[in-house]
Amino acid sequence: MSVTADLMDVMALGTIHDYGDRALLLEFESTTEVLAWADAVREAALLGVLDIVPASRTVLIKLAGPRYQAPTRQRLGTLRITAEALSEAAAPHGGSADIEIDVVYDGADLDEVARLTGMTTDQVIAAHTGTLWQVGFGGFAPGFAYLVGGDERLNVPRQTEPRTKVPAGSVALAGEFSAIYPRESPGGWQLIGSTEAELWDVDRDPPAVLRPGMSVQFREARS
Repeated sequence: MSVTADLMDVMALGTIHDYGDRALLLEFESTTEVLAWADAVREAALLGVLDIVPASRTVLIKLAGPRYQAPTRQRLGTLRITAEALSEAAAPHGGSADIEIDVVYDGADLDEVARLTGMTTDQVIAAHTGTLWQVGFGGFAPGFAYLVGGDERLNVPRQTEPRTKVPAGSVALAGEFSAIYPRESPGGWQLIGSTEAELWDVDRDPPAVLRPGMSVQFREARS
C-alpha cells in the first residue's frame, strides 16, 4: 500500500479523537476506509503505538503512555493514502483464498434472505460462494470475524428480534458483512447455513482461524 504525500490522487486522514489519555480513535464513513487506514498506520510504524484495532467505522490506536498522544496525533495528520490503496482495501488481495470453508446452506433465514434480495435460494448460495471474502476485523466473541468484500446483493438487515441462542458454526449475513458464530451465543444476524469449521481453539497457535487480511472462500457442502 502506498503511504505518500507527493501524488495528486491522495487523501488525508479525517477525524481524530482523544480516547482517554492512552489512545486515539480515528473515525471513518466506510469499512473500506477503515481497512485502508489501518494498513497505512501499521506501515507508518509510529513510535509508542502498542496496538491498532479496526472496527466497522473506527480504528482505535492504543498508546504506550500519555506522552505519545500529541506526537502521534501530529504524525497521523501527515499520513496520506492513495485512491488505489482504497480500491485494494475494498476486495481481498490476490486471486486465491487463504482458507476455504465448507458450508451446508440450511440456515433458518435462507428463505428470508432470498425474499429480501429478490433472488432464489440457489442464487443466494451462488452469490455467497461466488466471491472471495476478506477478514476485516474481529468481533464480539473470540474467533468471531467480520468478513467484507462479498456480493453487494447480499446486503441485508439484521433480524428485528435477535435470537437468544444462535448455534455454533452458524454462517450469517448482516449489512455488508458475513460471519460465522464460533460458539453458541445470542445474535441478530440472518442465518443462511452452518459449518463444522472450528474457528477458535486456545490450544492452537494462533487460536483464531480467521485473522484480519485473510481471504475466505465459502464452498457449498451437502448435509
